[in-house]
Amino acid sequence: MNEHELRDVVIAALTEIAPDVDPAAIDPATDLVEQLDIDSMDYLNIIVAIHEQTGIEIPERDYGKLSTLDDAVVYLLHAQPT
Repeated sequence: MNEHELRDVVIAALTEIAPDVDPAAIDPATDLVEQLDIDSMDYLNIIVAIHEQTGIEIPERDYGKLSTLDDAVVYLLHAQPT
């Protein structure tokens, strides 16, 4: 998947878990938990949804590396199997 496709996957996961979120209003450099006012369970559900859509394994120790939209896209780009 390319950067654009991965960004769409992350945004889709965010809007699935937090349906009131306007994708256009997401600041790609701001912490998602704070920005979207979601709890840790919602954040975990977002990680699971991203995994389900991409097949990319995201170990628990790496969850913090997906804290912003931009961080998540970069992480997923580098975590893809080659």
